[in-house]
Amino acid sequence: MPANEETPAVAMRNVSFAYESRPVLEAVNLSVPRGRFVCFVGPNGGGKTTLFRLLLGLVAPSQGDIEILGKAPEAARPKVGYVPQHFAFDPLFPVRVFDVVRMGCLGGAERLGRAEVRRRVAKALEVVGLRALEGQWFNRLSGGQRQRVLIARALAATPEMLLLDEPTSNVDAGAENEILGLLEQLHGALTVLLVTHNAAVASRFLEMIVCVNRKVHVHPPTDRIDDRLMRHICGYEAPATLGAEEIARHA
Repeated sequence: MPANEETPAVAMRNVSFAYESRPVLEAVNLSVPRGRFVCFVGPNGGGKTTLFRLLLGLVAPSQGDIEILGKAPEAARPKVGYVPQHFAFDPLFPVRVFDVVRMGCLGGAERLGRAEVRRRVAKALEVVGLRALEGQWFNRLSGGQRQRVLIARALAATPEMLLLDEPTSNVDAGAENEILGLLEQLHGALTVLLVTHNAAVASRFLEMIVCVNRKVHVHPPTDRIDDRLMRHICGYEAPATLGAEEIARHA
């Protein structure tokens, strides 16, 4: 096996982080093998988004070391696609779907020709099922379509790892199902890290569950959401009599 495939996608060693004097993450040790689909769960304010910011190199740890794809987070960033929870844009500014996705081809060290950019944009939109809408105005899309366009923007960079922060938090049930189906298709093609506080979403991706609530705990492999995992997701005691489907409905 080539050495780069032996290197974990994520390696965090004794990582802590604080905003001024307020601790957010403490003594985090985490290793994510390449190609895994990892679901990050935990209560609001537990540090999930901050952990992603550390992985992206947007903030530096107070202590500890982080390697992404065998490199420092800043150096690895061109190979990491990111889908934020909120995408700030002026709804009155005219920008087409093609141009939003094309943003994923910008900012890396690699200089791409116009033909290669168009090829990447077309391929990314094909993956998310929106090729026919490349000429549509972004502000006229539904919330679910916008989120899939943002996933296409991340994929246009041809990443080795994809980070998604609550990608279904502001969409309806139908759009959520489409997005989760798309993520299932990406499973195995690249390393996927997904943040969610939704038990119904987490129940679709149980390969590797990482619970974040200041400290980080990797949940043992499971094929269902049990009471202990539910407590990690939502930060409250779930009645022992509830099954996974019932728990998901109450979340």
